[in-house]
Amino acid sequence: MERDKDGPRRALTSVKETDRVRVVVMCMSSVLIGGQAQYQLLTTAHQMRMIDRGYIFIPYDTLLYSLPYKDVSYPILANDTKLRKAYDGVLTITMDSGKMDFFEAFRDAKDKYEIRSSAEPEQVSPFFGTIYNMMYFTAMAVEQARVNSGRWVTGEILGSNQKEFEFQGFNQYLRAGENGQGMEARFVVLDYSGMGTTLYSTHVLEAMHNDGRTGGLKYLGRSIHFAGSTPYTDSSCWFSPYFACSGMDPIIQVFLFLFFSALAAGAALNMFLRFKRSRRVGFNFGGGSGGSSKVVLTLDDLVFINTQISKRRLNDESIMKSNIDLKTPHHSVSGRSYMASTPDSSNVAVYEGDWVWLKKCPCGVSSVNGATEDIFIRLRDMRHENLNLFLGLFFDSGIFGVVTEHCSRGSLEELLLNEDVRLDWMFKSSLLMDLIRGMKYLHHRGIIHGRLKSRNCIVDGRFVLKVTDYGYNEILLTQNIVTEEEQPEDLFWTAPEFLRNSTARRRGSFCGDVYSFSIIVQEVISRSPPFSMLDMPAKEIISKIREPPPLCRPTVCIDEAPLDVIQVMKQAWAEEPEKRPNFEDIFKQFKNITKGKKTNIIDSMLRMLEQYSSNLEDLIRERTEELEVERQKTDKLLAQMLPKSVAQALKLGKPVKPEHFSEVTLYFSDIVGFTTISALSEPIEVVDLLNDLYTCFDAIIGLHDVYKVETIGDAYMVASGVPNRNGNRHAAEMANMSLDILHCIGTFKMRHMPDLKVRIRIGLHSGPVVAGVVGLTMPRYCLFGDTVNTASRMESTGLPYRIHVNQSTVDVLNSLKLGYKISTRGLTELKGKGIENTYWLVGREDFNKQLPIPPDLQGGSNHDTGLEEIPVDRRQKFLDRQKKMG
Repeated sequence: MERDKDGPRRALTSVKETDRVRVVVMCMSSVLIGGQAQYQLLTTAHQMRMIDRGYIFIPYDTLLYSLPYKDVSYPILANDTKLRKAYDGVLTITMDSGKMDFFEAFRDAKDKYEIRSSAEPEQVSPFFGTIYNMMYFTAMAVEQARVNSGRWVTGEILGSNQKEFEFQGFNQYLRAGENGQGMEARFVVLDYSGMGTTLYSTHVLEAMHNDGRTGGLKYLGRSIHFAGSTPYTDSSCWFSPYFACSGMDPIIQVFLFLFFSALAAGAALNMFLRFKRSRRVGFNFGGGSGGSSKVVLTLDDLVFINTQISKRRLNDESIMKSNIDLKTPHHSVSGRSYMASTPDSSNVAVYEGDWVWLKKCPCGVSSVNGATEDIFIRLRDMRHENLNLFLGLFFDSGIFGVVTEHCSRGSLEELLLNEDVRLDWMFKSSLLMDLIRGMKYLHHRGIIHGRLKSRNCIVDGRFVLKVTDYGYNEILLTQNIVTEEEQPEDLFWTAPEFLRNSTARRRGSFCGDVYSFSIIVQEVISRSPPFSMLDMPAKEIISKIREPPPLCRPTVCIDEAPLDVIQVMKQAWAEEPEKRPNFEDIFKQFKNITKGKKTNIIDSMLRMLEQYSSNLEDLIRERTEELEVERQKTDKLLAQMLPKSVAQALKLGKPVKPEHFSEVTLYFSDIVGFTTISALSEPIEVVDLLNDLYTCFDAIIGLHDVYKVETIGDAYMVASGVPNRNGNRHAAEMANMSLDILHCIGTFKMRHMPDLKVRIRIGLHSGPVVAGVVGLTMPRYCLFGDTVNTASRMESTGLPYRIHVNQSTVDVLNSLKLGYKISTRGLTELKGKGIENTYWLVGREDFNKQLPIPPDLQGGSNHDTGLEEIPVDRRQKFLDRQKKMG
């Protein structure tokens, strides 16, 4: 393409005039990272109506991996409508950026001091990554050639020695083939939906090497979106000069018509013969007459789903969110919503409207041979209530497996380990009879299972057990698939003769299936994994089973199952295969054990449901009582933190508005000399002191119509008239409480210094306040107003063992005429209030409790704890503290 203004239009005109061209490969820098030539080409293609007419543009730019393609927004797509419409026809092929993009890798290397540079990652060219990979690869090749040749490395030696290698490049994983193919990386195909600013991945392409370990195109769960018409399925016409996708010479058309007519006649005859064969095997997926007879299924037949999301129904809002967040299409089949997935990450798929299960085989399959199809058709003809139906072979995206029916309850192993499901003996015997019937049918049809385990027995929604994975070993053998060596814990179900002969293990035997059945019986009886009662490692158990004597078998309690069942189990795991009963004999013995009764799983479930109902009623009653006890505890705790009316409003979700109270009386008190006491005490002793003192105070305030507001350190605040209005009784309630507290403090003794008296100051004041709840975390009921400040000043200017009251409180007490004894203190300076007349509350006419004697009123004395009062054992500690402070 020429670089002048009309260069893109001339190049695209040539493309349009060439009838056979529909795909344009652009070898230029991507427009997403600033490529101007590609921008001009794509916008011109949009103007020429090539985007919506089926043309596909593929930019190949390996350096696009410098930006991560996963969930990345490209601003140029958001800001340019013309480019957004043009990019709808673009399929981007680029190197997979791996776990981190180039810039993240550069920043990580800087943080680890592997790169010493002051440049920011965005200022560095992505070519740095390719140069790093080249130098690292060269260094590896030189070192390998030197080790192999044992001499100095020349170019000839380097070229002949460098073969297969794998290494982690700057920000991606690189490899080469064993025959010396060049470096191969992982490529990803990115598509754009025409909306938004992000690209999404549709396929991954890995290089194919001769070793067969890697390679192939893998589908990632989201189809390619084509802006115009979808390209022709037959790719032979895309690049061949001899076959055109549209348009052809008439003579060639006639010749091809005759040729294909003859071919169609032969195909019709072949299809007729195959149809007769399919009618003979009689396969029908839904039980009707129109089921599919297709043997090999692909991604065109199956839609793989995410079972974690599928297990819950999605509402419209969650569906919309999933489409936005997960960028994965949503589907709905048979009333169930699900999210699409890939065969790499899920074993569950939707086939013809029903859920199915994909049993994956080990990798290494390049094609499905005819012998495998014949075996599958024979297995698909197996029809029994206790066999899981085979639906097809799956082969696509390098994955080969067997598609069977999906059973919602999972495997027998999972059911037995699920403690939420109660299994009585009727339930267990029903499961065992299902297993016996299924295996009896297989053996009558000449089919050896060879892999019988509890995890290969699945349970459907009606709790009917079905045997699955039968014939799996035959498929592996015909496909020449080599399986990995099994772990010791996977060999618990394997008969001893096969542990001693691993070659015969894959083919199995009828007697070997009987032994596997006996181990499953042990699992069902004891409801525990095989051999779990033996305190030995799995490897040691297998060794003992392989090389007896002594005979190593599981043990079960005789009270867990009928003795006849235990006897059948022991017969089935006999060391000599010929001594083991066949499933026909086992079936007859189980019928005798159940006395001919049908082991009806529904009857068993009904009895279990009755037990569940009874247990549930008892459990609900017990939980309700516990809930009531906890509710009462919560209410009590809440009532201790907040007033009852406020707590009730908060519980009902109602807002608590601030409230004005015109007449209340407030109480403040604190401990005289608390700083000195704290200095003489350990922290835990201070805590014990305050706890003992406030426990005493709390017991007293419970006898009066007051509300404890808060305690801060040694300060104690109480209110009356709030939150419950009590007329003018608020002053009397507070005066009575103060006299009781003063009486209590006269006899109070500290545990750690019983000879040191605890003295308190009390201040009372009456007036208006505003109350409300403050805060969301640990909300508190707080009081506000000048009354609070004045009451605090009354306490701080008071004296030990005295109740300091203001004129407003005295007026209320006198109006009540209850005989309160009040003496005048005189003029007192209150901080922020000036000088006022204050008073002492010294008693009440009918109050006969003894009050502590207050110290003499001495001018200039702070009435703190004196040195002579401090215990001798703590006095030196106090003097040292005073000296240190001085």
